[in-house]
Amino acid sequence: MHLCCIYAVRMPSAPAKQAPAADRVYMHVKQAVLDRRYEGGTLLTEGELALAVGVSRTPVREALLKLEMEGLLKLYPKKGALVLAVSAQEIADVVETRLLVEEFAVRRAVPAPASLIERLEELLEEQKLRAAAGDLAEVAVTDRCFHAEIVQHAGNQILSRLYDQLRDRQLRMGVAVMQSQPDRVAKNITEHAEILDRIRAGDAEGAAHCVRQHLSWVKVLVRGEDR
Repeated sequence: MHLCCIYAVRMPSAPAKQAPAADRVYMHVKQAVLDRRYEGGTLLTEGELALAVGVSRTPVREALLKLEMEGLLKLYPKKGALVLAVSAQEIADVVETRLLVEEFAVRRAVPAPASLIERLEELLEEQKLRAAAGDLAEVAVTDRCFHAEIVQHAGNQILSRLYDQLRDRQLRMGVAVMQSQPDRVAKNITEHAEILDRIRAGDAEGAAHCVRQHLSWVKVLVRGEDR
């Protein structure tokens, strides 16, 4: 499995060996938060989650503590766990970090090896298929993988690890934005194709410009404007 495939956090439908109870609760809640089946502001109770996953309350508490540490939930004793909403400030901070990393990375990735171009082509086609199927969660995964692939090929492992830390926030924000701005799905695909064209042509500065333009619309969205 390619490294980028790890960004999808869906549980296998029929695992050969059942994961520990706390891990199953963790994956159940995390996936639901990332694809917004549990919206920001939703209060989750230990009893409901225990029933949904088929476990006792003890592993539920363990899983919720871990998710709180990751910044997805806020625990309230004797009440439950509140799913934290994606704030405008969080979006702005993530976009600023992405701009710093991705503009540098795309310059370093050019001239691109054939393997990178082939992989980006595969991800672009996969994104089109997911979009046609209306699966916004998987569109967000392939969108994130497209950018992560470029960052990985920049050859800076510290930068790659920093970028990986944004993974969950990017996935969650991606679904939120596409739900509120459905036309962005088609625009994202078009802009990814433009980035790929510049990389394929060996135009590092042109690719960096496309990345900057591609990410700038999120800042515009945070300000409540249309691009």
